[in-house]
Amino acid sequence: MIYSALKLAEYLDGKLQGNPDVKVTNIAKIQEANKDSVTFLSNKKYTQYVHNTKASIIVVDNDFNIDDQITPVIIRVENAYIGFVKMLHLFNKTKEIQSGISELSNVSESSDISNDVYIGSFSTICSNTKLHENVKIHENVFIGENVIIGSNTIICSGVKILNDCIIGNNCIINSNSVIGSDGFGFAPDKTGTYIKIPQIGNVIIKDNVSVGALTTIDRATLGSTIINEGVKLDNQVQIAHNVIIGKNTVIAAQSGIAGSSIIGENCQLGGQSGVSGHLNIGDNVKIMGKSAVTNNIKSNTTVKGSPAFNSTDFNRSYVHFKNLNNK
Repeated sequence: MIYSALKLAEYLDGKLQGNPDVKVTNIAKIQEANKDSVTFLSNKKYTQYVHNTKASIIVVDNDFNIDDQITPVIIRVENAYIGFVKMLHLFNKTKEIQSGISELSNVSESSDISNDVYIGSFSTICSNTKLHENVKIHENVFIGENVIIGSNTIICSGVKILNDCIIGNNCIINSNSVIGSDGFGFAPDKTGTYIKIPQIGNVIIKDNVSVGALTTIDRATLGSTIINEGVKLDNQVQIAHNVIIGKNTVIAAQSGIAGSSIIGENCQLGGQSGVSGHLNIGDNVKIMGKSAVTNNIKSNTTVKGSPAFNSTDFNRSYVHFKNLNNK
């Protein structure tokens, strides 16, 4: 796709300085761009590249100031990094314009497929499933029975969405993730033999959620495992049965939430962190990477360590920890 400087400035609601007719076909890093590229500058340590970048257009903050004349056309915006993100969406749209159902897919006649849905080769859509407008189902995807997938949601290759799950609008489920897998439920009898507890609930993922590759979200024993609006899950995250994740919470890679725990809104969980079962984590909580949470956490708290406790207290204690020896 070809975009002029004028069109990009209008799209970004920016102020244009230079030739409005300059055209680009791609977006690139400032140090790697060519004459067909638009680039951006949001980090001052890259300012040196402004003088020698080969990009034809550069997006900068409104307060960007440089004494020397530079070659690229300038588009000034409120936040250059957000401008970069918007341009990524713009250029990526051309790759997402797909519709139609592959002859190599297997779609149940009882499923309800809306307009402009794309279903790739070797994907299976089981009975009584509803795909809303502009859903993209890529190759080798399995969608179970009685599943609902909202408008503009993208399901990447290799994903499994099992029976009765509900996916909202504008979601992205990345490759090889499993939604609605059987929750880890076993009860020991008097002989110590573990008996399987049937997991008959489902998973509900609400609007604008992103699920990373190889992430698993288990169905509830009863009721629903719920991922609320705006949640972002990184790759290889484990969400156990009956967990509830609050709005706009982000969880980094290789983290795990044990069964029936509730995570509040706007929380941040660092990589390889873990939360034990049946806990309540308040809103705006930050859990540092590799932390192990074993108790409830009040809102607006930052914790770290294993077991995790208040980060300020941890830092004070660490002064003593590092001086301990093994005598």
